[in-house]
Amino acid sequence: MFAQLAERVSGGDRGDKANLITAGRQEGASGAGRTTYDALQLDHANHCHGGVDQTASVDTHARKKLLIASGICLVFMTGEIIGGSMARSLAIMTDAAHLLTDFASFMISLLAVYLAARPATKAMSFGWHRAEVVGALLSVLLIWVVTGVLFYLAIERCIHRHFEVNGKIMLITSSMGVVFNVIMAATLHQHGHSHSHTVTTNRPISPPLPASQQQSQPAGSNGGPRHNLNVRAAFIHVVGDLIQSIGVMIAAIIIFVNPSYKLADPICTFIFSILVLFTTVTVLKDAMYVLMEGAPQGLDFNKVAAALSSIEGVKDVHNLRMWSLTTSRTALSVHLAIDKSSSHQSQQSQKILKEARILVREQFNITEVTIQLEEYDEEMARCHLCRHPED
Repeated sequence: MFAQLAERVSGGDRGDKANLITAGRQEGASGAGRTTYDALQLDHANHCHGGVDQTASVDTHARKKLLIASGICLVFMTGEIIGGSMARSLAIMTDAAHLLTDFASFMISLLAVYLAARPATKAMSFGWHRAEVVGALLSVLLIWVVTGVLFYLAIERCIHRHFEVNGKIMLITSSMGVVFNVIMAATLHQHGHSHSHTVTTNRPISPPLPASQQQSQPAGSNGGPRHNLNVRAAFIHVVGDLIQSIGVMIAAIIIFVNPSYKLADPICTFIFSILVLFTTVTVLKDAMYVLMEGAPQGLDFNKVAAALSSIEGVKDVHNLRMWSLTTSRTALSVHLAIDKSSSHQSQQSQKILKEARILVREQFNITEVTIQLEEYDEEMARCHLCRHPED
């Protein structure tokens, strides 16, 4: 009976004192929470991860928008570098550095769109989703180096003041920056009124770090349009760039009208260098949190444990582990100790397993789930390994 119930047995768990009854499947779900299970019936559809599609199709609408925005961003970033050099304006160069954050964000978002559809392999059993986090981390480090150099040059200009800024070229370049940012914002905003035709993962992410998640409506939510969150994050970031470009244009107008106010250029560089650093600190924090396999943000450990404990037949919940695969994909493994009467009834054990799996997927939007059922032993209450971790 137990052999029929066992879905996966981990080598490290075979020596547990408690009798192992069954283990939940490892479930990678892009459409988590939208599949209905029959908790009392085993059928062919339920043998394969509850009928959840393991692969995600590429969102062609998102890809098109991001490709267009990336092209516009690359063209104007090159133009700003040339214009900033000709005008000898550090403010323009700082704006170009900020455009580099956009371009990196778009590229990582595109990478996320492609990798979300790439299946897992034996060597990469969780798939390639975490590549977006590594890419974001590298892009932040690159941006910090560039911004640091510009900040140093701005300090030198303020100290020595042996520099001239071509106000006319600076004004033309910064004005074009405003126009290009408006075009990019319009390009990305149009997608906000269209509908996504893909099913991928399940939660948003703070810009500019992209998520492999493609829909803004999480599992179990009620209706409403579904928008691509990579495009949405990029749009929000471009709006921030538009504000910066307007600031640079104001500095250019001041210098153009009165060249003696040339310190407006390094001062503008200071302000927007700090802005770039502050906006990327959040990205760095999120990336490091994921790489350290921290608990998913917004997911309460105690609530998950309490919800699992409330399932009929569950006597104890221990070895609960929750971690982030990416900022939008979460994983969970847990041991559920069930009473002896349930452990000796295959139908009851299977019912508990299914109910627990449905609960963590639909109520808490967990995308990767492993559940192990064990026969309850009174020793568990005194075992330090079975206790919940500290806050």
